[in-house]
Amino acid sequence: MTDVGIVDLYVTLGAVEVSRDVVRVSGPDAVAYLQGQLSQNVEDLDVGATTWTFVLQPTGKVDVWGRVTRTADDTFVLDVEAGSGESLVGRLKRFLMRTKAEVELLDDWRCIVLRGPGAVEAAAAAEVTAAVRVPAGWPGVEGACLLGPDVALPAGIPLVSPEAVEATRITAGVPAMGAELTERTIPAEAGQWVIDASVDFTKGCFTGQELVARIDSRGGNVPRHLRGLVLDPEATLPAPGSRVRVGDAEVGEVTSAAYSPALGAPVALAYVGRSVEPPAEATVVTDDDKAAAQVRQLPLVG
Repeated sequence: MTDVGIVDLYVTLGAVEVSRDVVRVSGPDAVAYLQGQLSQNVEDLDVGATTWTFVLQPTGKVDVWGRVTRTADDTFVLDVEAGSGESLVGRLKRFLMRTKAEVELLDDWRCIVLRGPGAVEAAAAAEVTAAVRVPAGWPGVEGACLLGPDVALPAGIPLVSPEAVEATRITAGVPAMGAELTERTIPAEAGQWVIDASVDFTKGCFTGQELVARIDSRGGNVPRHLRGLVLDPEATLPAPGSRVRVGDAEVGEVTSAAYSPALGAPVALAYVGRSVEPPAEATVVTDDDKAAAQVRQLPLVG
């Protein structure tokens, strides 16, 4: 299989293996239990269907964000960023008292990401055993994942680098645990696409619902918003924590950065104060460098 490296996944289909943690929840009470813990409606989720979801703290801030797939009437798998699986297991078990459900980390499962035009069709056609095929589209770019203990890179699909997927994630404006999403994050700060994809406001009560519902009723009014930055094409990539200035005011900081083949320039995600209305000219400042940038709405392409 040929490695074509960092390519524009908006126009080219590629595959790569990524690290992702998978947690299975099963048992007679699995549906009822998850219905009260996840921000999505799992009661109405068909077997084989997938949706994004938050697992929130009682305060409404983020514990984990990922996808939940119903694999049987009483069985679900949640796939989350690598390193988040153990905390998800601990979080779910914390409220599991007198509930007939088992929560387990599937530490032998792998994840193959297909991203670009035709990704969903390619995932459906992939000859793999014991796989869960997960739709994983981002704004403006098609995607799917193959999850299972024996999945492998499908034949005939170019191998791309993890950096290509990361550049596409940032350009699409998709947050990542540990970068854009931490235990201090209010879900609405991550953007309307994330809320629309991850929260069912009609399902009834779930842990952390009060804050999410209150902010939604106020039009998503939060102190800061996740924005995209497009830097000068000659700029070096800013490190996470680099400061964003508009005029003389420091308005936020970079959380992730990569070179975007789609835009031909370095791009970044940053939480920016709500007083900054995109598009806005800005400067990204590190300890020994600074670069011109523009604050933009997400996604940056499409």
